[in-house]
Amino acid sequence: MERQDEKQPATSTSPETPAPASSSLATASQLTPGVRSDRSELNATGRPAPAHSLRNEIRVWTRDLLIAIGLALVIIVFLYQPVKVEGTSMAPLLSDQERIFINKFVYRFEPIERGDVVVFWYPLDRSKSFIKRVIGLPGETVEIRQGAVYVDGKLVPEPYVPSQYEDLSDFALVRVPKDSYFVMGDHRISSNDSRVFGPVESRYIYGRAVFAYWPVDHFGSLSTTDSDTK
Repeated sequence: MERQDEKQPATSTSPETPAPASSSLATASQLTPGVRSDRSELNATGRPAPAHSLRNEIRVWTRDLLIAIGLALVIIVFLYQPVKVEGTSMAPLLSDQERIFINKFVYRFEPIERGDVVVFWYPLDRSKSFIKRVIGLPGETVEIRQGAVYVDGKLVPEPYVPSQYEDLSDFALVRVPKDSYFVMGDHRISSNDSRVFGPVESRYIYGRAVFAYWPVDHFGSLSTTDSDTK
């Protein structure tokens, strides 16, 4: 019986019996280096890529997509904040119920400038937020004569205020305190702004309007000086 068992392996390795395809990778180490190289080239050029390679590519693309989405969410959450505009005091630049993004960190790296559309806590009720345009900077004087705005005695061009939105009344000269800003809405005849509640301290200003995303026909960046942005 033992001799018969020894002969069985000899018949199983007969050249006429093809080796199973599934064992080709397992037995590749038994081949000579030259033969192994030839077979690997044949697999690379003569056979389709294994299914697991496609799955790996899908995993890589999925991973990269998730990373990109995650980074975008981090940027939106920590750098930008979506807000809804209520009211028409910033028309025609912004309309009632319009959705925009504000940059919450921009003023940590650059100063507030005249013409910026800023979001701030309402000085008389800090549970509310207002959005207005910066007109006067710290230390400057602001005066309004028949609707025309003068800063430090010089007329300020305001292309963002259409004639039908002008308020032709006067406003006595005031000096903007240190670390404060004089703000007004573009829709002058229906805006509650620094003409009513005075200049806004810089610590109440927490963002600048940068981008409108809803409604779709208003989609785009928000200019600081041009009323015809959308």
